[in-house]
Amino acid sequence: MTGEVAVLGAGMHPWGKWGRSFVEYGAAAARAALADAGLEWRDVGSVVGADTVRGGYPGYVAGATFAKALGWQGARVASVYAACASGAQAVDAARAQILSGLADVVLVVGADAAPKGFFRPAGGDRPDDPDWLRFRVLGATNPTYFGLYARRRMAVHGDTVEDFAQVKVKNSAMGALNPYARYRKRVTAEEVAASAVVAEPLRLLDICATSDGGAALVLSSMEFARHQGVDRPVRIRAVSTVTPRYPNTVLDLPDIATDSAVAVEPHPDTFRASIARAAYEEADLGPEDLSLAEVYDLSTALELQWYEDLGLCEEGEAAKLLREGATTLGGRIPVNASGGLASFGEAVPAQAIAQICELTWQLRQQAGERQVAGARAGITANQGLFGHGSAVVAVR
Repeated sequence: MTGEVAVLGAGMHPWGKWGRSFVEYGAAAARAALADAGLEWRDVGSVVGADTVRGGYPGYVAGATFAKALGWQGARVASVYAACASGAQAVDAARAQILSGLADVVLVVGADAAPKGFFRPAGGDRPDDPDWLRFRVLGATNPTYFGLYARRRMAVHGDTVEDFAQVKVKNSAMGALNPYARYRKRVTAEEVAASAVVAEPLRLLDICATSDGGAALVLSSMEFARHQGVDRPVRIRAVSTVTPRYPNTVLDLPDIATDSAVAVEPHPDTFRASIARAAYEEADLGPEDLSLAEVYDLSTALELQWYEDLGLCEEGEAAKLLREGATTLGGRIPVNASGGLASFGEAVPAQAIAQICELTWQLRQQAGERQVAGARAGITANQGLFGHGSAVVAVR
């Protein structure tokens, strides 16, 4: 085992469309996390910011941007970008600083002010950039990819549009209980079916929105936590940031072709499954030890895929697990008790951090009406462009 770090504080700025700077959202989340930890800003020895590509240079150097907003006090600073995995990469950087002895207390912050509609490629012509190419050559916006992946599940595993709709129904019911969620209204399967088709077979309510929001964590060494009188903190036991292996036989954005398997046999794990396996191995536990999971539900179909990739069920059995009620509150392994991106929307650099905030509150038994009874261990999972995997295991 690499070693554990304590989660002393968790804080968020509510998700929505607020029309303000990402800096405001991140600073509010940071102050909330510090208050939750019972620490002052001057107690922080390092700040790691999860970058946003929006907001110009302040977004590209988010660590320093948040440190300035909170008031220069000499802390170390780092900034991390890994697309949708930025938050987990920032946590990993913070953990490395703590375990190496560079800092006792590290503040991790991510925030975004997202555009209306779907995400577009950064400006300029870049014919050697796969992300630019998939928009310009294929017209493959994110919803297009989500629809293709849903079609694959239908063809390979027999999933139905009704199964996809039930993921939204489940997540909206849990999101309705979360004060930080953007959408706090229960949705019925009939409402999903009546919403506009975006990328067949997925409808508007099958796909997450883009949002503004912020999240922050205060991490510390176990020794510092004990000195603060925190004997049983939530602990981060593993952070997985693995990359794919060749040959890659399942299409993943922004790649627009799979790799040939003629010369090399495919690895037994898919990329997403390898993310989870690395986390389990480092944490020395398995899916059977989990109390809950927070996964990256960009679309309803992608949430079902994570069930299998996390080992919550066998391949092809995700829809069955959903139908049995195993992944809702009161089920064997609740997934996205926070409401997930279905209820929050994407605030890219904040969302992996927000997942850990939810695990923290659940493991402390502080999640209110959405509390998972007896929660003791949880995992987060998401994926960034260009092979940025991320999964975090937290325990108490």
